[in-house]
Amino acid sequence: LLVGFLFYYVSPVSAGSRAVTPVFVQKGNDVLLDVIKADVPEDFILFWNFNGSDVLVRYSPGGKRTVSDLYSGRVEFSVKSYSVELKNLQNTDSGVYTAKVIASQEKKVAEYIVTVQVSPVSLTVDSVSSSSDSCNITVTCRTQDSNISSTFRCVNQICEDKREKSKTTTSGTFLHVNLVNDSIICNHSNQVSWTTNTGPSKIQDFCQHDGKNERQDNQLMYSLDSITAGIAVGVLVPCLLVLVLSIYCCKFQCTENGL
Repeated sequence: LLVGFLFYYVSPVSAGSRAVTPVFVQKGNDVLLDVIKADVPEDFILFWNFNGSDVLVRYSPGGKRTVSDLYSGRVEFSVKSYSVELKNLQNTDSGVYTAKVIASQEKKVAEYIVTVQVSPVSLTVDSVSSSSDSCNITVTCRTQDSNISSTFRCVNQICEDKREKSKTTTSGTFLHVNLVNDSIICNHSNQVSWTTNTGPSKIQDFCQHDGKNERQDNQLMYSLDSITAGIAVGVLVPCLLVLVLSIYCCKFQCTENGL
């Protein structure tokens, strides 16, 4: 058995490794991960691993099966089919589960990517560029392992996305961003669950911000012009009155002196 352990850690995986199978499970449910028995040779040691490091189960014919203390009560192993049943799955149980056997060489006989529930998705506005009648808004939707960005264009407060954007994440989930009823929506989903995030404001509100500032600037300039004009009038009128009175007084004095 000790030799088997050493062989497990140093021997290479055979080229006949199986493809990864995505599995989606609702939180709190159980899932059965199978092994094709025809792929299992005689006189072997079998390991089920989680994320390449944690050993869930160790088994060899004629020996006893050993379930890791960390997974005691949460994992059931079948000595007939070599499958494992994961019970009461939680978000932290999402990851890669691999079955390997050791005989003349190490061989991967099953591998699954288990996704319990999609992670929350966030929505951020990256940039807003605007002109007098249009603006472009770039947003990003982010999950734990992926992100997607898209730019929306508004002309005269009418907004559209010419092409909806979507992608499949590394964990096999679906990430999507689009425009619905003037609201930007991020959606993260798989076969059993989904989460959405809608921006706090209508898309036009991001464009109105610059327009509002422009109107405020215009109002400020108008106010400054009015103040300047008022000051000019306030100074000019008294000066004109003084000039008129001065001319009148000069003429009056000249008349009295007979000049």
